[in-house]
Amino acid sequence: MNTVVPLEIESLSRLSTDILTKYGFSDQHATSIAKIITTCQIDDCHSHGLFRLLMCCETMKAGKIDGQALPVLQATEGAVTRIDAQQGMSLLAFEAGLPRLIENTRKHGIAALAINRCFHFSALWPEVEQLSSVGLVAMAMVPSHSWVAPAGGKRGTLGTNPLAFSWPRSGQDPFTFDFATSGFARGEIELYLRAGKPLPEGVAVDKDGHPTTDPQTALDGAMLTFGGYKGSALSIMIELLAGPLIDDLTSMESMTFAEGKGGAPYHGELIIAFDPDHFSGGQTVRNDARAERLFADIVDQGARLPSQRRFDARARNIARGYVEIPAALLEDLETLRNGD
Repeated sequence: MNTVVPLEIESLSRLSTDILTKYGFSDQHATSIAKIITTCQIDDCHSHGLFRLLMCCETMKAGKIDGQALPVLQATEGAVTRIDAQQGMSLLAFEAGLPRLIENTRKHGIAALAINRCFHFSALWPEVEQLSSVGLVAMAMVPSHSWVAPAGGKRGTLGTNPLAFSWPRSGQDPFTFDFATSGFARGEIELYLRAGKPLPEGVAVDKDGHPTTDPQTALDGAMLTFGGYKGSALSIMIELLAGPLIDDLTSMESMTFAEGKGGAPYHGELIIAFDPDHFSGGQTVRNDARAERLFADIVDQGARLPSQRRFDARARNIARGYVEIPAALLEDLETLRNGD
């Protein structure tokens, strides 16, 4: 039985920072990582919540990440901001580049933030929602490790390659989606393995390219893209935009860089923001109403907007003051915090 236990929200960040600093992350990095982990856990995004602390520690033990690195913002007068994470986690670099991205988007109508030389483990929706919270439309994307076979293939060439998008809505939660272009996120398969559950059909293949529902066999073989050739093409697009376009690694190159060691993938990230006021010619209010009519018609016919379950979980967990996590995971995390 997969027993769950309550953990007070106020304990989430403390547990995370205690573990991260113990494993060599600076206070700045630990704070930025803990913030994103806490945000995900409160929204019941289990694959990117406290579970990701295991990967953060594994990444540090692999010996390539710099837990003390400070990102370097490159001076530019154009709409593209570049920031070098200096082989640190991506989140501190995102925080450092966010004000410039917002400023440039207000100025130019569209702007981009390219984060280079970063280790990345986190969900993208918290980043795009920081932009939609100030009235901007945003999208973000990253490659990963070459765990995913292209449509028609049988070995890993592509990454899980997530894409996130957020649209601001006045007085309401934004319209947000964040999904891997693989059928499952890597973290989801790892959670199935921990829970001893079989995967759905069509998620992965074994080393010989045969379909499998066994999580470990899937991790040893290759994952599959969603939607066949359509998902595969979208994944290749993300490889190009968040790789060669911004002078950074593809998922295959990230895998080579890792040299078979565990931990988070090493690559770049691309975030693009749009100012609705610029694009609509100052008619934001009128066009927001158009968007709301679209959302209303979707909901009216019984469909659910993306992220609605996540927003519901956030409201529920904040109201009761705690989250529920697997007892085995909490035990593992306490061992990390208290072990030698």
